Amino acid sequence: MTASADMSGSLLRDRTPAGRLRSAPAYVRWLLLVGGAVLTGFTVLFPQIGLLEWVSLIPSVAVILTLAADPTVRLRRMYLYGLAFFESYYLVIFHWFLYMYPLTFAGLSDGASAVVVAVAWIGLSAFQAVGAALVFPLFALAVRGRWLSRYPLLHPFLFAAMWTVLEWWQANSGWSGVPWGRLPLGQVGLLITAESAAYFGSYFVTFLLVAVNGAAACLLLYPDRRRLCAGLAAGMFLCDVALGGLRLLTYRDEGEAVTVAAAQGNMSSLDKWSGDSLQKASTIYADLTTQAAADGAVLVVWPETALATRLDQSASMQDYLSALAQQTGVTLLVGTFTGEEGAPSGSDYNSVVAVLPDGSFHGTVYNKRNPVPFGEFVPFRELVMTLVPPLAQVGMLDSDLLVGEESVVFDLNEGRVGSMICFDSIYERNALESVRNGAELLAVSTNDSWFQDSRGIWMHNAQSQLRAIETGRYMIRSGNTGVSSVISPTGQVEAELGPLVSGYVTGKVHFNGSRTLYSYIGNLFAYLCIAFCALSVLARPAEAVYRRRKQRGH
Repeated sequence: MTASADMSGSLLRDRTPAGRLRSAPAYVRWLLLVGGAVLTGFTVLFPQIGLLEWVSLIPSVAVILTLAADPTVRLRRMYLYGLAFFESYYLVIFHWFLYMYPLTFAGLSDGASAVVVAVAWIGLSAFQAVGAALVFPLFALAVRGRWLSRYPLLHPFLFAAMWTVLEWWQANSGWSGVPWGRLPLGQVGLLITAESAAYFGSYFVTFLLVAVNGAAACLLLYPDRRRLCAGLAAGMFLCDVALGGLRLLTYRDEGEAVTVAAAQGNMSSLDKWSGDSLQKASTIYADLTTQAAADGAVLVVWPETALATRLDQSASMQDYLSALAQQTGVTLLVGTFTGEEGAPSGSDYNSVVAVLPDGSFHGTVYNKRNPVPFGEFVPFRELVMTLVPPLAQVGMLDSDLLVGEESVVFDLNEGRVGSMICFDSIYERNALESVRNGAELLAVSTNDSWFQDSRGIWMHNAQSQLRAIETGRYMIRSGNTGVSSVISPTGQVEAELGPLVSGYVTGKVHFNGSRTLYSYIGNLFAYLCIAFCALSVLARPAEAVYRRRKQRGH
């Protein structure tokens, strides 16, 4: 009998929980794997049930731990398991694409709209899953090594580290990685379990979530180590709660409270590019700003491209903003388009400009650093126009927008404000850079009209809650059609205006100068996870080289 046959026979005779799971019908493993992915996706969509996220991955992780340690399961098969898991997860996360149908704002027919929505929803989910699925075979490769195979209770920690690295990679791999479905988003409804991000970043929360699920899965797989596994799971969860409680108990605001406002004109993407849209927007935002000023606001934030025009080429719009700021006595942060001096239209930035109470324009302009793929630029434009022409027509612009290159802090009378635009807010590095450059308050101007009133708008708002916790800064968020909000440094939504209504939201904020631990150390925890994963994966080939050399030595 060969060694592989002997191994297969022993696995078939294994009556432990892990053995029974290995020998169960294939559909059982697939159901457990996909079921955990779908359930976890719903906890990210609905943070109100975020407590469930601490156990929702148990079925999936039990399957992953069992199959990864089984040498008879090929790495190719592990990749397919990973593909099914992450495709299921992302289909839930990106379901809001369905709310974009029909794409009348882009001038597409119902048929073309259906094609674009299907490609966007299924295609983006698959695109993210193709890369994410590599976690499964890499994990299997590592745990089958001589060292890690001896310590199965380390496996959940390695898998948690790999998931953490996946989220880090998605935030740092350019347009191809979209960190939209981060696990910590499911914790903003609880807050106390998200507060540890102020110390070690949201990647730390991701690690704990996966590790707790993994330890709980081991509790089921290894009955003889039940107490140890239960202790590990409970200990990590309580550690996160303790850090969160410490943060909530010790946080203190600085200085005097200042009233700020976020204006929400409820102008959809279709409305913003209609014939009289600029005049209509001017009237709406003038009225909202005047009302907010009457309520005591000294700073009013407008949404992304609230004025859909090239401001530096429109003297009338500049005069309008200057007069409005003087009449109301407030500072305005206005979303609009700008360009390099002397550059023609078509070479535009998506920008935020500041208009001071005396009517002058601040010398600094913030330009969006993370444009939206297929909304503000088309990756591989010629290829896309050949294969899926309607997809290249989704954006309202005829050419790709220019990309901003740096963080910008507006030094205003009220304090120092760091600006971000829409997609910028889902990348933690942008908020981190603003705070390191002296921002005492963060402002997000966004256009979420694409989401309608789906869970997508709330997920986007939740991203700002994470950024507020990480940086210890108040966040003012102004959306074209909502959600507009004022968020505290502990992630609490202090004031909020829901979707698809016109109005404004005001709130009291503090311009904080103190720094969170995370603002100093940045993504150090993610880098430690990268090192742990690299060493674990490389350990197996290193062991093989060592054994060959040892054999030759004998």
